[in-house]
Amino acid sequence: MMRFPICLLFISIILDIHVMGFTTSVVPSGNRFNRQTVLPKSSPAIISPRIIVRPESPVSSLKLVTADLATVGLVAGQENYGFAIVTLIESIWSFSQAPSFDHDKVFVPTTVAATILILRSGLLITSGNADSIALGLEIATATSVLLGASYVARLVAPFSPSSKEIAFGGLLVALAGFFSFSQNLVVDGFIDVNIPQLPNIFPENQGGDL
Repeated sequence: MMRFPICLLFISIILDIHVMGFTTSVVPSGNRFNRQTVLPKSSPAIISPRIIVRPESPVSSLKLVTADLATVGLVAGQENYGFAIVTLIESIWSFSQAPSFDHDKVFVPTTVAATILILRSGLLITSGNADSIALGLEIATATSVLLGASYVARLVAPFSPSSKEIAFGGLLVALAGFFSFSQNLVVDGFIDVNIPQLPNIFPENQGGDL
């Protein structure tokens, strides 16, 4: 008579194993059986840690961008105004070597360039606005190119009242200004320049180290 309840007990244990997916052990305790349900060894309990990702604060991002623009404006603005002052000094120095009414034309390109650099591009570069800084750098770059062309014209002229070494020095300053302004445009991300990828002339070693 005791075998029938025991069979029912084992059948219930087997059902618990297949239905619930847990391993059930029967521990005798006196005249009763105590069932202890534990997790199976093949399916260990994995407690995944909770990862809290905090989004970047828009206020901190705004401060960072503002600080970067202020730094770019400060550095490029100093270069812009310095370029304008140096061009005026060059024209004054060149005119002082041979002062005459025929030689006063050296003031024309430098005066126009200095006016543009001070009253236009300089104000845009130091404005703190990204679009204005980009426009100011573009104007300063174009001004350096045109001013450099005027120095080249003075160098190739058959006659120059003053020494051509002074004009050559002005050309070097114009080249320095061009590379400085164009570098700020590219490096600081105001314009995108797509540089084609160069082919690899050294084939990969597929057979191992030599």
